[in-house]
Amino acid sequence: MNCPKCSADMEKVVYSNIEVDRCTDCKGLWFDLLEHVELKAMSGSEAIDIGDPEVGRKFNRIEDIKCPVCTTQMIKMVDREQHHIWYESCPSCYGVFFDAGEFTDYKEDSFIDFIRDVFTRERK
Repeated sequence: MNCPKCSADMEKVVYSNIEVDRCTDCKGLWFDLLEHVELKAMSGSEAIDIGDPEVGRKFNRIEDIKCPVCTTQMIKMVDREQHHIWYESCPSCYGVFFDAGEFTDYKEDSFIDFIRDVFTRERK
């Protein structure tokens, strides 16, 4: 499988028997159906998100991407609890892609996140 953002190879990463795919270049993360929700609930699972958040912000600007599993055009999503977290979701196989640093941010909910949400522009 290739990364939907930078086309580099994806490598398998396992945390607590859940296997996700991580880009070998930009370090974005691909989660199959609901894996991101399961891992969010697990202590320490942010260890799979080893990418530089600055690189993730750069790749976050690439919005029109195809699913790396089924090639369906992915939908731009905004996390309903943390509006500054933008990710992509496949309407066909229900996988999701987080840019580097986004999964770690997704796991945390802090006062800083509240401030970020106030200043985050609307995703179009």
